[in-house]
Amino acid sequence: MFAIIQAAGWPIWFLLLASVIAVALIIERSISLRAGKIIPPTLLDQVVGVYQRQGLSPEVIERLSKDSPLGVVLAAGLRNLKSSRYVMKEAIDEAGRHVAHDLERFLTTLGTIATAAPLLGLFGTVIGMIHIFASQSPAGANPQQLAYGISVALYNTAFGIGIAIPSLIFYRHFRNKVDTFVVEVEQRAGKLVDIVHGERSA
Repeated sequence: MFAIIQAAGWPIWFLLLASVIAVALIIERSISLRAGKIIPPTLLDQVVGVYQRQGLSPEVIERLSKDSPLGVVLAAGLRNLKSSRYVMKEAIDEAGRHVAHDLERFLTTLGTIATAAPLLGLFGTVIGMIHIFASQSPAGANPQQLAYGISVALYNTAFGIGIAIPSLIFYRHFRNKVDTFVVEVEQRAGKLVDIVHGERSA
């Protein structure tokens, strides 16, 4: 591995740094964006059950807001329990925007790496080409410098593409998961509003 890094030249260090960051973000998002953690399957039923049996105290609502992203949105609506449907829905929408922003954390960085990695690879390719041209002289080409320039160009191109492809795949995968979670949170919060204020009229 170290021999490959040496053959790829100093531009490869930027790609290695990008790859380490990308792997760390992919692992972190894979752990954080789990359905059971974002939208506990029984949470809405539990909240509705407590509400219908004994009502919800401020302490219960506060605990709910720390439970999960769905809990944050439900708690925002329940804090406005005595307000109109419109006010309750507005509070839920505002909390939903904050939750969506939190769920998208680090995805911009991952998307940037997916876009920048091929450019970093191209930068390494240009450096390699410079070494290739520098190997030429009136006395003839320097075979060692020529081979080094070719290896720098090819390794950096390959590394750049190799980092960009999985980064882009996981970026789009996580974005789709976030969009799905946001829709599900909105639907469950809408059910809570309907339970509190009655079904919406057609």
